[in-house]
Amino acid sequence: MADFDHNNHWLIDRGDGRPSVNLVVLSFVNPLSLLNGTTGSGTADGAPIGMNQAVVDYFTSHGIRVMLSIGGITYTDDWNTALAQNPGLLGQKAAALASRLGVGIEIDYEESASPDTAGLQAFIDAYRAAHPYDASGADPTARLTIDVAAGDRWLIDLDQYATDHWLTTGTPVLDYANAMVPSKQPSATGAEDNWQEHLTGKPNFDPAIPPLAPAKFTGSLYIAEGSQVRPECTDFSTSLQNATSTWTQNAAPAGAGTTTGLLGYMFWAAERPSARGVTTTPPNSCEGGVGAGATAFDIPIPMPPLRQS
Repeated sequence: MADFDHNNHWLIDRGDGRPSVNLVVLSFVNPLSLLNGTTGSGTADGAPIGMNQAVVDYFTSHGIRVMLSIGGITYTDDWNTALAQNPGLLGQKAAALASRLGVGIEIDYEESASPDTAGLQAFIDAYRAAHPYDASGADPTARLTIDVAAGDRWLIDLDQYATDHWLTTGTPVLDYANAMVPSKQPSATGAEDNWQEHLTGKPNFDPAIPPLAPAKFTGSLYIAEGSQVRPECTDFSTSLQNATSTWTQNAAPAGAGTTTGLLGYMFWAAERPSARGVTTTPPNSCEGGVGAGATAFDIPIPMPPLRQS
């Protein structure tokens, strides 16, 4: 934990003793390993050994909510296999893992061609049977979210199904969707255009993607990318979170929801965003970007109940 703290201390201390974030998502749980309860050199009962109580408590002791992400692009085929084998049991095992660690779950299922939405529905039903939707946010295990593409033009079938069935404000099933980073860091206009697609939907698609309420999604930005430490990590004044902040805080409903503004920003990714390239470990830590943004935006810590419409 001393090494972990050295590499990640900026997350719990922006320089004045306050955390830089109010949410950390630990990535990634292999869905097939979770289904099979695999224990080996890198996993314990289906979860990576680094996703343990000490790491969770490191964040929650500072008022930071913790979630585990299941999937990622590397494990797309394993998602497909696990959903084909026993999606209900997978949902039960995800719920049990959430209960054991006191965390929420993020669904990161990046199948762009014919995703198994029926299987994912069974997974979600099983999870929600153990941890019902909780608008108050008081129960960390009830926080269940999904990743979608930066805009509406990738992961189209999953995006359509999730927006239509799980992310409505009237009968919500998932807490929110996270619009992931695109293939490379966008411009401010590019990021806003991507996020606007979720607000507006795609009525010309068949089936149509309905509008998504601003209160039902977050937008993502890189903080480290390839060989480059981004200003999003180190210099808030020139960062995209600063450049897009007016749009993000004032994005209006375009057919769904009643309140303005996205839920917030997500950042990819603390410590090591990829197997190669730069990290956010010292001297590249992100107090000056993400941390300064937390101060500028007066980010509430701990995270309050989410807006519901």
